[in-house]
Amino acid sequence: MTGDGSILAGLLVYLAVMLTVGIVSSRYMKSLDDYVLGGRRLGPWVSAISERASGESAWFLLGLPGAAYGAGFVGFWSVIGIAAGILFSWTFIAIPLRRQTAAMGALTLPDYFEMRFGDGSRLLRLFSTIAILVFYTAYLAAQLNGAGMMLEATFNIKAEYGLLIGAGVVLLYTMLGGFLAVAWTDLIQGVLMTCVAVVLPVVGLIHIGGFGNLAEALQVRGTGFLSMSGGQAGAAFLFGVVVANLSWGLGYLGQPHLLTRYMAIRKTGELPKSGLIAMAWTLLSYWGAPFIGIIGVAVLGPNLDNPEQVMPLLALALMPGWLAGLMIAGATAAMMSSADSQLLVASSAVVEDICVRLLRIRASPARLVLMSRTATMGIAGIALYIAWVSIHDSHIIDTTVSYAWTGLGASFGPPLLLALWWKRTSLAGALSGMVGGMAATILWKNFEALGSVLDMKAAAVLISALLVISISWVGNAAGAERTTG
Repeated sequence: MTGDGSILAGLLVYLAVMLTVGIVSSRYMKSLDDYVLGGRRLGPWVSAISERASGESAWFLLGLPGAAYGAGFVGFWSVIGIAAGILFSWTFIAIPLRRQTAAMGALTLPDYFEMRFGDGSRLLRLFSTIAILVFYTAYLAAQLNGAGMMLEATFNIKAEYGLLIGAGVVLLYTMLGGFLAVAWTDLIQGVLMTCVAVVLPVVGLIHIGGFGNLAEALQVRGTGFLSMSGGQAGAAFLFGVVVANLSWGLGYLGQPHLLTRYMAIRKTGELPKSGLIAMAWTLLSYWGAPFIGIIGVAVLGPNLDNPEQVMPLLALALMPGWLAGLMIAGATAAMMSSADSQLLVASSAVVEDICVRLLRIRASPARLVLMSRTATMGIAGIALYIAWVSIHDSHIIDTTVSYAWTGLGASFGPPLLLALWWKRTSLAGALSGMVGGMAATILWKNFEALGSVLDMKAAAVLISALLVISISWVGNAAGAERTTG
């Protein structure tokens, strides 16, 4: 489907705004602290909307609608789990993490773990950096896949060219403006994403003629499509539907690109206000994303070649050209708002955690910023290659995001939560949970039979938590016994 000039104009205006923000923000990049955390000067609105926009990725307007297009109302279990995870993270992680990292002077999550446990072995920093690089490279590749799919559906250009365009824009403004550019562009992108998630399904429902006509049109999918049980019962419903979908919320405990928003806010006391803003965004936006896929069945038919293109195709079918262009920019925003943050965290891991902390390279603040920009280019290049070779795989965004999301959530979530709230958490416990969560994710990804026992997202986080608690408990008991003896 070829986009006309008005569609292209709407998209180009959006891209120009993103680049302008990057250029303006580049004036403030004077140190590594500025590049990594924006000098810890985010306000509550920017912190909240930036955190939400960064958390949703191409999965929000491409992967989730695509999943709902195939599975129906069962996708709302994911929405419930996600909302619970967001609330839990803002309630139990944001304030203690901001307070402790500011007191320590920690710029990154590996910084925090090493300082929190006094890890002279540097193993916590090493393995946390490995987790960031492994899972964020895959995560970033999924975002670039989203750009390729969106531009292919809209302008009928090769998806590979769309990859290059998306990667080029994100890379440029992230390199120029660092964290401030990422945060301020996320604010714009978050508002745009909400507009798409709310307006598009409402317009689609009006176009169909209401819920009655929608239900009739969806009969082609069978009765399970209209039910939150997905046509399942018993253990299949409990574990295959409820646990598998609710467990999306577990990942919010350990996503470094979201946790940096807590660390970057200017005052700890502003975090409760930010949390309320973030939850308001979630409740307003998240009901609409699955409905885009569900309504897409009625408007576009049940046989799309690639279900993850349902959102841009629906916008083109229902909206005037210029408005469709802005909505497609919203899907671009969902991709970019995560890709830029993931790029920034990964490049920070290379420069701050490997070069400065592990290799002890000494450089001027300006040179550190240059090193960060170089690392950003290198990581983007690797992710672009991964996206290029997998661009035509069906459901690639949903499966890749699920893998990376699980890996990060399991590697960092339980060790971080327990480190913040349980004083007896030990270095060995945190390290075991981190490595165990990482290993469990990779095992579940590569051995499909394990998924029939328990969903990957739930299993990896559970294994990580059990390792942190048990190893810390055993170590504390052994230390107490030696002291008594």
